[in-house]
Amino acid sequence: MDLSTRYLGLTLKNPIVPSASPLTGTADRIQELEDAGAAAVVMPSLFEEQITQESLQLDHYLAYGSESHPEALSYIPEPASFQFDPDTYLETIRKAKESVHIPVIASLNGTSPGGWMGYARLMEEAGADALELNIYYIPTDPLVSGAQVEQMYFDVLREVRQSVKIPIAVKLGPYFSAIAFMARRLAEAGANGLVFFNRFYQPDIDLEKLEVTPDLVLSTSTAMRLPLRWVAILYGRVNADFAITNGVHTHEDVLKATMAGASATQIAAELLEKGPGRIPELLAEITRWMEQHEYHSVAQLRGSMSQKNVADPGAFERANYMRVLQSWRQDPTGSLP
Repeated sequence: MDLSTRYLGLTLKNPIVPSASPLTGTADRIQELEDAGAAAVVMPSLFEEQITQESLQLDHYLAYGSESHPEALSYIPEPASFQFDPDTYLETIRKAKESVHIPVIASLNGTSPGGWMGYARLMEEAGADALELNIYYIPTDPLVSGAQVEQMYFDVLREVRQSVKIPIAVKLGPYFSAIAFMARRLAEAGANGLVFFNRFYQPDIDLEKLEVTPDLVLSTSTAMRLPLRWVAILYGRVNADFAITNGVHTHEDVLKATMAGASATQIAAELLEKGPGRIPELLAEITRWMEQHEYHSVAQLRGSMSQKNVADPGAFERANYMRVLQSWRQDPTGSLP
């Protein structure tokens, strides 16, 4: 059974790629994921704020102590407590590339063009096989238009594209007014792949403490419906590889994503809950299903259920909307069918 796939110009031994999470944050953990069967890993993001803060802090204290005795090292502070500082991040890439054979995809998170994006080139020099550009931006200013938001994405991508030669994937959010347009423009601006979709975590309100609190809720398989739909719609129409990163938990999810047109499926919540040992289970279940249904390769599956290859392409669009709404019926007992 040939489970291999091509993503971002890289040959992967299967479609399962652990996405950015605490499980991909150290060389030892990346090694553990490779041993379990992962085809590649996406490291946690290095944030623009971390890079900018470190630079501004160092500039401030170097200037502050410029008239003092040169041995007054206490003027330079300890760095803030992040999961990664920039130097540690680059060293983690180097160590991982020394110990594993699977592709290591670095991740850079920011929202504005600027000097911080020079770290993309440093990630490439450290050995990263590709870069995932995670533009995590929520436009809350009522004076900022959709066109301005889109242009910001294009500007950031173009600046990074000019600084590195390795493949770039852009992680998209689901809230653009014209997702198909954005996908095409990003591919034209230099994105080798698109990742559907960035998951914007929502805060909650604590009614007892009267506080706004962060609340991390892991995904379920139902969350994959939205990225599945858009990958199926765009497959074969946009010149980029696709990955689905939200709601992938079971072997059925991996198969559905591949049939829609995804070249890779990124998994985090399932591995956080069940550990890296879940990967060989998924691979065995995928292989068993493919044998039972007489598929010989992942390439044979890819795109087979995309919009351009199904008898009812309208099922992915509005034509199926009323049919779905009218599909619910209540039986005489009052229970759901």
